[in-house]
Amino acid sequence: MWSNFFMQEEEGRIGSGGMGPSDARTTTMAMLKGARGAKRRAQATSKMSDSQEGKIKLAFFVAIVGVTLTVLGVGTEFWVELAPPKSFYNNQTCLTAHYGLWKSCMRTLWVSDIDPERESCGPAELPGESNCTYFKFFTSGENAVIFKKTTTKNLNITAAVFALLSLFMMVTGSICISMSLSKGVPFFLKPASFCFIVSGILVFLTLIIFHQSVLSLVASDHSVPLHHDLSWSAACVGSAGAIVILAGIIFVILSLPHSPWEKCLPHNRSDT
Repeated sequence: MWSNFFMQEEEGRIGSGGMGPSDARTTTMAMLKGARGAKRRAQATSKMSDSQEGKIKLAFFVAIVGVTLTVLGVGTEFWVELAPPKSFYNNQTCLTAHYGLWKSCMRTLWVSDIDPERESCGPAELPGESNCTYFKFFTSGENAVIFKKTTTKNLNITAAVFALLSLFMMVTGSICISMSLSKGVPFFLKPASFCFIVSGILVFLTLIIFHQSVLSLVASDHSVPLHHDLSWSAACVGSAGAIVILAGIIFVILSLPHSPWEKCLPHNRSDT
């Protein structure tokens, strides 16, 4: 009687447990295998393929070209050339000026070296004596005087600040791309694209504000007639702005889960 009672109680415990030790072990192993498979699939989707890495490197090269042109333009003083008529001083020499974000230069040129068909003195690349001075906007806050015309320091300072901010955004974007390539994940492509697009916009704002400062300078005094032209430094900066924006758009496309370029380019067998 008592033996039958204990056997029924043991069977009840097993039934209430739902499964035996072997069944529990099998279920645990299946769950672990499923978790490992999900982890492998997550790693496979987060890692970039060889073809995607090649496209990112190509777009990064384009961005580096834009960064180099920006550094070249910001660091040089050939943003604008100011030149009075070559016969204004009734002398064998004439004066021309060129300046950028940080300093201005006055050059004395020989009239005989100037193209006879050119009415104004210049260009500034001709051989001659040069005298360059740094602007005092950032130290004592003084305006500069060029051909009796006074600069507007607020506009010049704003242009310089925007140029530095654009360089900072470009460096930040380059760091994001470097991290993305070193880690092998496309996670940093979106912040990099944001940095490059914003830096390009800042570059164009820099050019607009600088051009306004030039117009303000020319209109400050009319005793000396001046002809002004944006020079090669401004051209470098403008080209750089377009290039980094293009690179940022490319990074946006490459950061998409299914890039439109994947349909146009052949798949790499090593990726499958």
